[in-house]
Amino acid sequence: MEHRNLGHTGMFVSPLCLGAMMFGAWGEPDHDTSVAIIHRALDAGINFVDTADVYSQGESETIVGKALRGRRDGVVLATKFHGPMDVEMGAPGGDPNRRGNSRRWIVQEVENSLRRLQTDWIDLYQVHRPDTGTDDDETLAALTDLQRAGKIRAFGSSTFPAYRMVEDQWIAERRGLGRFVTEQPPYSLIHRGIERDVLPVAERYHMGVLAWSPLAGGWLTGRFRKGQDAPETNRAKRMPDRFDLSAPGNQAKLEAVEQLALLAEQAGMSLIHLALAFVLQHPAVTAPIIGPRTMDQLETQLGAADVRLSGDVLDRIDEIVPPGRTVSQDDDAYPTDALTDPFLRRRRTC
Repeated sequence: MEHRNLGHTGMFVSPLCLGAMMFGAWGEPDHDTSVAIIHRALDAGINFVDTADVYSQGESETIVGKALRGRRDGVVLATKFHGPMDVEMGAPGGDPNRRGNSRRWIVQEVENSLRRLQTDWIDLYQVHRPDTGTDDDETLAALTDLQRAGKIRAFGSSTFPAYRMVEDQWIAERRGLGRFVTEQPPYSLIHRGIERDVLPVAERYHMGVLAWSPLAGGWLTGRFRKGQDAPETNRAKRMPDRFDLSAPGNQAKLEAVEQLALLAEQAGMSLIHLALAFVLQHPAVTAPIIGPRTMDQLETQLGAADVRLSGDVLDRIDEIVPPGRTVSQDDDAYPTDALTDPFLRRRRTC
């Protein structure tokens, strides 16, 4: 595979990044099977692996650590922090100090990740989501100290809105701190909203972009078609509303997927290759993150790195899903307090 500069870090990575979210209780519970999938990806030329502490409550990192024994030096290894680590995501309760973006949690959790990953350093340590309760100065200062201590090589953000990406660049410059060198946003054929601002901002600040969910959580695998029942998947079990075919937003996605599947057939490729090649072809994107649960799923995705889409195909994609548009607003990954908290958008009269 070709290699691409990860932002301007000087670390070169393959154009496909292996995502490890599906390794462990959230997907494939058998560790040996998961390790075999990781090894196959490495043997195929992928040298970029992304995981997170919260994936299966640390189990994904443990599996990745097992898989990289003896191969660590040849891999650019990325992980993330932010989510709760003492309760399942979305579950009530838990210790409020065992999550978030505070210095207290970051310096504690990086040690936990290093232990689970069986490594002395993390190449890319990412803030999984913004934290409205922590000043970004605090987060950037803690990450800078970890970088200077040699525990991490670089750090980045994930699913940060464009305005916050800009603010963080300014904070780093004003405070003399290290800066976010990557952003990890959602991006796919049916989720193009980040073309409006996130991708241009990333280009402006020479940030690498790791696109998550390039297959839209399975919608772009060819398994979701009109006249067929929705397939039962682990994601559908965890997020049923996102896969309810009767919902208006999902109906719109189904219509777009039908047209995209026809386009892929006419272009002589699978819908999976069309979807991944589309993300790969944006000049701001370093690598889409593929997240296979099985060996077969990995094999269907590997060849996408060699696919190039013609101008005619890209023009037709723009007709089906216009640039900058996310087909279903229910899939918006950037909810803000200004929208979700009514007291922040209603003037108090008494």
